[in-house]
Amino acid sequence: MLHQMERDMGLDRLSRAERDVLLAANALTEAPGEAVKSEQIRSHRLVKGIAQATFHRTLKSLLDLGLIKRAGGSKAKHYVVCFDPAAK
Repeated sequence: MLHQMERDMGLDRLSRAERDVLLAANALTEAPGEAVKSEQIRSHRLVKGIAQATFHRTLKSLLDLGLIKRAGGSKAKHYVVCFDPAAK
């Protein structure tokens, strides 16, 4: 059932690192559109085991996929999740 839910939300197309970073960022926000700092994401339990370089590549990948965006036009460090699993 969990795998079917992941397919329904499109999470099955993401790498494990992409999925974990996205879910961590989403878990750290209380409301849609709320910004989260990269340091907060990096310290989340889902992401702690990911190498630093992989973490930064993953953030770029999620930006390219449109699943996150930079908050308020900032160049780095603050992100907004554009994926809402509750909306699916």
